[in-house]
Amino acid sequence: MFQQLQQLTTDTPIGNGRVALAFEYDGRAFHGWQMQKSGVRSVEGELARAVSRVADQPVELVCAGRTDAGVHASYQIAHFDTGSIRNLRSWVMGINTALPDDIAVHWAGQGVDDFHARFSAIYRRYRYIIYNHPVRPGILRGQVSWTFRPLDTEVMHRAAQVLVGEHDFTSFRAAGCQSRTPVRFLEQISVTRRGSFIVIDVQANAFLHHMVRNIAGALMAVGQGLQAPEWIDEVLASRDRRLAGVTAPPDGLYLVDVGYPSQYGVPSAECGPAFVSPWFENDENRPIEPTHIHPKQAKGGS
Repeated sequence: MFQQLQQLTTDTPIGNGRVALAFEYDGRAFHGWQMQKSGVRSVEGELARAVSRVADQPVELVCAGRTDAGVHASYQIAHFDTGSIRNLRSWVMGINTALPDDIAVHWAGQGVDDFHARFSAIYRRYRYIIYNHPVRPGILRGQVSWTFRPLDTEVMHRAAQVLVGEHDFTSFRAAGCQSRTPVRFLEQISVTRRGSFIVIDVQANAFLHHMVRNIAGALMAVGQGLQAPEWIDEVLASRDRRLAGVTAPPDGLYLVDVGYPSQYGVPSAECGPAFVSPWFENDENRPIEPTHIHPKQAKGGS
């Protein structure tokens, strides 16, 4: 979901250099963002084919953050370099015409200065949605996580606050995570209930592989009473992935915002997904200004 989007005009030429895209996708039928050698379906593969058709030349995409198989994005940013020039309407409508129904581009813009979809980003924000009900969901299958065991969201929220700040998140990274450092600065995390739905809302300068899903799995163990709230702090301090419990399924995970300095002109997100946004006040759906920017990130590093 996107705020402050201009009309799909035909006035301004975009291209002959770096082009940025803002888009969303339903991750259920994809093997994640990254193109796979095996040829299985990926978001990157589908989007690159569509963009290449409109640009009339092959393109390589760089995204703000890779998502795993089954993970969704209500707001994702990517860039590509091209010698082609099109207007806003031509890029957006042309790409969408060439895309499958589970991906939609909402905006295209000139990548000004040294814009880089990944390295220019100063934060990422995810929402993990749990359907907490005795009966599994039908209509929202694959779009929310589900547990029939009652969860205490107030206890989960309190337990999660020890994760705020700069920490070594080794205990919450996947065994195959390729990041050079496990240190991340977690800006905020909240756990709230809306009827039978629970939303874990978390923002950090960047995330490790499976970090949000591992945090969600640990918090669910606390919410079920299987672990004490203090256990989250113990797991974090241990720097041992084996102690953190199960990885929550990908179904309920959404990338909902990526933040950039204002000079890049990237449109602001209205944090989704669409069926969740009405549960929150407008201010809760708008970008949260980061309180900490890692020096390397401020310069465009990872």
